Amino acid sequence: MEDFIKTVAPNIWAYRTRFIQSLADTWQLFLIPGLISFFLGIFFGVILTITRKGGIKQNLVVFRIIDTIINVFRAIPFVILLIFLIPFTRLMVGTAIGVRGAVIPLIFGTAPFFSRQVETALANVSPGKIEAARAMGSGTFGLIFRVYLHEAVPELARVTTITAISLVGLTTMAGAVGAGGIGSFAINYGQGQGHPDIVNVCVVVLLIAVCIIQAIGSFIAKKTTNRTFIHRIYKKDSV
Repeated sequence: MEDFIKTVAPNIWAYRTRFIQSLADTWQLFLIPGLISFFLGIFFGVILTITRKGGIKQNLVVFRIIDTIINVFRAIPFVILLIFLIPFTRLMVGTAIGVRGAVIPLIFGTAPFFSRQVETALANVSPGKIEAARAMGSGTFGLIFRVYLHEAVPELARVTTITAISLVGLTTMAGAVGAGGIGSFAINYGQGQGHPDIVNVCVVVLLIAVCIIQAIGSFIAKKTTNRTFIHRIYKKDSV
């Protein structure tokens, strides 16, 4: 294996310690902002869904405020967002470079996008199922967790997959401006020093990562499809 790597990608072997560190940095850049953005996206997506016109807790003031904030951050290109958030990032984590310095911009770049995706997924839940749950005595939290989120699991799996793949791209973009990770490694050690094998390996690693994320997302979506509210009602009544 060692001889194969030295033959196919000699510069990857020469910088193997830095390459492994860049993989670890990319994993942190993906995992930490990804988890935080997931929960923020679910929260704000639910708020947008229930407070919109005709929602179960209609509140147009709250809806407009959150909707506007999400639109603003979604409209800002990520590279510009990185620069714009430098003072805030330094205030929060003490630095605007490296992995720590990229976490805040990655959250601001991912959470609004995912919130909108969640809102779209929840909007596809049948109003008839919501009314049926209301007739059975479900309150607001019951409607959110037992109807909206439960019924939207397959679609949420799909939009989470899309967001995760988008986040992979943002981590490499952040690496290009000093955040570390695969993007930084490919630019500094690959393009910067004229080592095409480094760039090629980084591209292959990212392709593999995207394929794995897509496969997991598709599997979850497939397995959770047809877990419908009506099926649960029929099953309960037949017992």
